[in-house]
Amino acid sequence: MKMKMPWEKIVFSSPEILGGTPVFKGTRVPVVSLLEHLENGVSLDEFLEDFPSVDKFTAIQFLKLVKESTMLDLTAA
Repeated sequence: MKMKMPWEKIVFSSPEILGGTPVFKGTRVPVVSLLEHLENGVSLDEFLEDFPSVDKFTAIQFLKLVKESTMLDLTAA
């Protein structure tokens, strides 16, 4: 079983960075940018080209956490 990174290793939020918008840790790239790119049909690789400060492993771990969180919310409903 592969270990997933916890949210705090992937996402950072501070009022001093983009007014508290959650960003990929160590960057100024809002995590919602990845979701919006995918929603608009942009591939993960294209997103990573647009935002080279985000590495592929981190982006994939973020998506796995979003998936897991969504499934937990759906099963709790």
